[in-house]
Amino acid sequence: MEVKIGVQHASREIVLESGQSAEEVERVVSEALTGKAELLSLVDEHGRKVFVAADRVAYVELGEPTTRKVGFGAP
Repeated sequence: MEVKIGVQHASREIVLESGQSAEEVERVVSEALTGKAELLSLVDEHGRKVFVAADRVAYVELGEPTTRKVGFGAP
C-alpha cells in the first residue's frame, strides 16, 4: 500500500510502500493523531521503519499498491 505523509514545515512529503494492511495503517495514524502515541511509526516493504512526530503530521494519504511494469508492452 502506498502511504504519503505530509509533514508541517517540510517542503516534501514522505512517500513509502508499506506491507501493512490499510486497516493497520489507519489504526496507527489514528492513534498518533488522537494523542494515544507521540510518534507515527510505519514499516515499509523493505522492513525499514519511518517515524514522524505526531504533532507534526499535516496529512496522511493512503493509496493502492503500485505494480511494477516489466517489459516493453503497451500500458
